[in-house]
Amino acid sequence: MIIVISPAKKLDFKTKSKVKKHTVPGFLDKSAELMEDLRQFAPTDLAVLMNVSDDIANLTFERHSQWKTPFDKENARPAIHAFRGDVYRGMSADDFSDEDLKFAQDHLRILSGLYGVLRPLDLIQPYRLEMGTKFKPFGGKDLYGFWTETITSAINTELQKHKEKVLVNLASQEYFRAVNENNLGGKVVTPVFMEYRNDQYKVVGILAKKARGMMCRFIIRNRLKKAEEIKLFNLGGYSLDDNLSSEKEWVFTR
Repeated sequence: MIIVISPAKKLDFKTKSKVKKHTVPGFLDKSAELMEDLRQFAPTDLAVLMNVSDDIANLTFERHSQWKTPFDKENARPAIHAFRGDVYRGMSADDFSDEDLKFAQDHLRILSGLYGVLRPLDLIQPYRLEMGTKFKPFGGKDLYGFWTETITSAINTELQKHKEKVLVNLASQEYFRAVNENNLGGKVVTPVFMEYRNDQYKVVGILAKKARGMMCRFIIRNRLKKAEEIKLFNLGGYSLDDNLSSEKEWVFTR
């Protein structure tokens, strides 16, 4: 069983990571290709391309200028501790034990516009490149065209290592679009998190993101290897709602 999640725009490269071991992204050569082209964009161009403020565009330009290989613990940080968005706050990986991190390394994958697929302990350098950005490297395909075949192949390779060939999709729609579900050698299950508001259940974006992180934590800390075991998820007051769930979408409500 493999879990996929999205990255986060919010990053932390100041807090010291306690990780003893690290790995290197598997597609760093392709990342370098993208970065080579991204460096051609001035801050004003980045502001338009990424629809961000001038301050964020300037910071992104600076990060692109400083991005370089090889990666090491002095100039990069493990992905699981670098991303600090809602999903990662829900996962609370800072207190993971070495055993937790080992399990996560085997079962958790982070989809990325710059790095393609990341393992939790893969080192990354600061960047900003959302998968849905209308960026066409070297005038060719967009990031979906650039990454989909590579990402899908990588996930298939991972699935073959596991007894239960199930992909638990905890990524956003923007990022999961980079996976060709029709070419996967396994089943896809998508957990959905809903809140009871005004006499009905509905998805609340920020809360759903945090819940995805909590589910990652639940799977990792309990060493779950079978998708059916996920139905026992009960963190944050959530529980499975059989009436709202389907074969491919498992709905958790509170």
